[in-house]
Amino acid sequence: MTDKPTPRWLDEVQWNKEGLITAIAQDADSGEVLSLAWMNREALQQTVTTGFAVYWSRSRQRLWKKGEESGHTQKILSVYLDCDRDAVLLSVQQTGGIACHTGRRSCFYFKLENDAWVENSPVIKSPDQIYK
Repeated sequence: MTDKPTPRWLDEVQWNKEGLITAIAQDADSGEVLSLAWMNREALQQTVTTGFAVYWSRSRQRLWKKGEESGHTQKILSVYLDCDRDAVLLSVQQTGGIACHTGRRSCFYFKLENDAWVENSPVIKSPDQIYK
């Protein structure tokens, strides 16, 4: 069995010194930013190949498909590379309406108000119910 050659478009990405790129997931319908994660070459290639978000977990040092435990997958509609070629924007359909491991719609739920970070988004489903 012959390994497939790496797609050329992967070589055009400006990976950081750890071999990673920032990946922002944005809801395709509302435009809401749902999450920020990291991808290595394999994660980005698997994301494009499978049509579902696959990220690199820096804490676990392994690939993880978004929703592999929670079921809250991100179906990829489009992938964009920024002008510096060092960040990708994923236009996604978020399964279950929850992108954050805290059970919220978006990972960006702290808002700076009067010199303090204030939670501005409710928990949709308790993490205890999501992760068993």
